[in-house]
Amino acid sequence: MSALLLVDAGNTRIKWALVQGGAPLGQWQAEGVAPHSEMERLAAQWQALGATRALVSNVAGPEARERIAAALRQGNPGLPVEWFASVPERAGLRNGYREPERLGCDRFAAAIGARALAPGQDLVVATCGTATTVDAVTADGRFLGGMILPGLGLMAAALARNTAQLPQVGPGAVPPPLFGDNTGDAIVSGCLSAQAGAIERAVAGHGASACILSGGAAPYIAPALKVKHRLADNIVLVGLHAAATAI
Repeated sequence: MSALLLVDAGNTRIKWALVQGGAPLGQWQAEGVAPHSEMERLAAQWQALGATRALVSNVAGPEARERIAAALRQGNPGLPVEWFASVPERAGLRNGYREPERLGCDRFAAAIGARALAPGQDLVVATCGTATTVDAVTADGRFLGGMILPGLGLMAAALARNTAQLPQVGPGAVPPPLFGDNTGDAIVSGCLSAQAGAIERAVAGHGASACILSGGAAPYIAPALKVKHRLADNIVLVGLHAAATAI
């Protein structure tokens, strides 16, 4: 039986999942995540999986691509590897970017994954990681484009770095009050409001009936949203799975 290794190499971490042929969308046999610095450990894990092919989304640059390629082929030099790329159309999604190939491949994969989870709907997909991307997809399968803004952590870090006497604050499990009565809460509230505001503006502007959130910061941002939404783990991997199995 074929075994497909899906890899999402972001700016900070590498996420992966192993899926057996014919498995339902997003149903992994195994999965994991690691920082780029732990490539040797990833290579050993991947070698033990017995994958028969791999599909990789990489936005971390050419050096990361070389290291990932070496890790994938460690112990399996003949492993077929496809480097997922943004193209004019794939898996029923038409790429409406002015220059389709310049759309980040992770955003294209996330849009494919979101459409697979919410077919036939005008939707917004927000991926909340190092950067936050907020993209719009039409009910008939057209990727319109979107927004890119600093992620939650980057916003807080920029304030701490560039504003005198402001501490660096990370988001907590419980959202602060809208109007923080201390500097730490005020920073977090402002950053959360900026993230939620961009997503809400996208939903309203697109008239979306579905909003899908993913990424490491999504659980922090979700409680601040005033629009109906759905949290989805690893939306890029879901999109890669959908792209790999589309007829």
